[in-house]
Amino acid sequence: MRPRLALVPGEPAGIGPELVVRALQREWDADLIVFGDGASLQRAAAVLGYPLPRNVEIVDIPHPVVAALGMPAPANAASVVEALTRAAQACLDGDCHGIVTGPVHKAAINDGGIAFTGTTGLLAAHAGREVVMMLANDIVRVALLTVHMPLREVADAITADALERTLRIVDAALRRDFGVDAPTIAVLGLNPHAGEGGHLGREELDIIEPTLERLRGEGMQLVGPLPADTAFLPEKLRGFDAVLAMYHDQGLPVLKYSDFANAVNISLGLPYPRVAVDHGTALDLAGKGVADPASLYAAIRTCARFARNRMQP
Repeated sequence: MRPRLALVPGEPAGIGPELVVRALQREWDADLIVFGDGASLQRAAAVLGYPLPRNVEIVDIPHPVVAALGMPAPANAASVVEALTRAAQACLDGDCHGIVTGPVHKAAINDGGIAFTGTTGLLAAHAGREVVMMLANDIVRVALLTVHMPLREVADAITADALERTLRIVDAALRRDFGVDAPTIAVLGLNPHAGEGGHLGREELDIIEPTLERLRGEGMQLVGPLPADTAFLPEKLRGFDAVLAMYHDQGLPVLKYSDFANAVNISLGLPYPRVAVDHGTALDLAGKGVADPASLYAAIRTCARFARNRMQP
């Protein structure tokens, strides 16, 4: 039951290659196969003063330009994306059992002529699946109904279909990947005080509560809609396996405050586990050898656990 995980460093001018080299110095309960530019890994190893293990398996995807540390090169956009898609295909082909991804630089990829909204969207399109973003640490798991959109568009995006689809994906992932037999999901309201009986908005009365009630009739354990300002109290969180937030900044500040260093970004709904670091490229730290690898380590541990759960007969 030893899974093979595809490990993708991400932006070569950022801290991703350094974090990967650090990870390769450790023993894991999974085999790591790096999909990326071997030369970038060698440069990162030289920065850290660590050897690049001789037995590490690298699917070499060379970057055409040696980017200066801290300065992404748009010319590398295609190879950065290729590393992600080849790792994803390895999972679809059964050669790997999950993907751990480092941070990419969206602007550099778009400047390189590739329309790119993020790794989650890329992998979802590649697999032909609808996905849900969840961020998690050892304290709380927060899934998102809407992700990167202007706040004024959020209310229109909250529909019964979107809510049902998201909750089904979250429920299935909690059972399959996290190993929770009968998950309880807390669902936040959109408006202050969860709408206060319709006086502060009707999304809770017209959309959220009817959808939750219908899914409860199928056996799903759903609590809410809850006021977001009290749902994250520790005594309440102990009764929830995950929290569904209506929009990005409703739930993620709480998660990141609780333990940002060990948080990971999980794509729920893919045909394989995908776990990413919960931080950016940190261009200002690249080449200094001081980047904290805690989130990458947590991502590897989480992805390995998910992969083992999926490998169970």
